[in-house]
Amino acid sequence: MSFSNYLETKVLDHVFGGTAYTAPSTLYLALFTTDSSESATGTEVSGGGYARQTVTFTTSGATTSNDADVEFPTATASYGTVVAVAVMDALTGGNMLAYAGLSTDKTIETGDVFRVPSGDLDITLD
Repeated sequence: MSFSNYLETKVLDHVFGGTAYTAPSTLYLALFTTDSSESATGTEVSGGGYARQTVTFTTSGATTSNDADVEFPTATASYGTVVAVAVMDALTGGNMLAYAGLSTDKTIETGDVFRVPSGDLDITLD
């Protein structure tokens, strides 16, 4: 996953500019049917019982990874084809912190569950 421009600016201002940055108390994983970029989110899934899900991370060295499975509700209607995910700082709206395209797109139909296994979301600084 890559940092968004929003988070890059917050980190740089915090470390080098002396501007305080308070990390969000809760992080959420969002699903997208079009890719995001550093400056903008893609098209987020809506309807069909979709809701962003909380995600927590554990850091080791220069990498942080989700420390538990992230499971979305059973789809009550098609989500479409999920092509990307993003870590957000709010349940709705808010700011995108990090984003990534999926290695394999996943079509979610009625009755499907989208799940990200523990350790599969990696954010690395190099």
